[in-house]
Amino acid sequence: MAQKPDNNAYWSANLRLVTICLVIWAVVSYGLAILLRPLISGIAVGGTDLGFWFAQQGSILVFLVLIFFYAWRMNKLDKEHGVDEQ
Repeated sequence: MAQKPDNNAYWSANLRLVTICLVIWAVVSYGLAILLRPLISGIAVGGTDLGFWFAQQGSILVFLVLIFFYAWRMNKLDKEHGVDEQ
């Protein structure tokens, strides 16, 4: 007989993962691109300053990395809690 998965532990881990991803996204999108732009504007990347790069391209690239990380980690989490698709 299959064991019933612990829903509370699963959703707790899921919400923790979502929170971590959202915090990373917010720090990169708002923190580096808007709030800290004057501090990092002297660093040149690709012919422009680092603050502009984070605002235009860096936050998008970090968001894409977060999507793939979330999918990978959720697959692993599903297997750990026995709710994966077989």
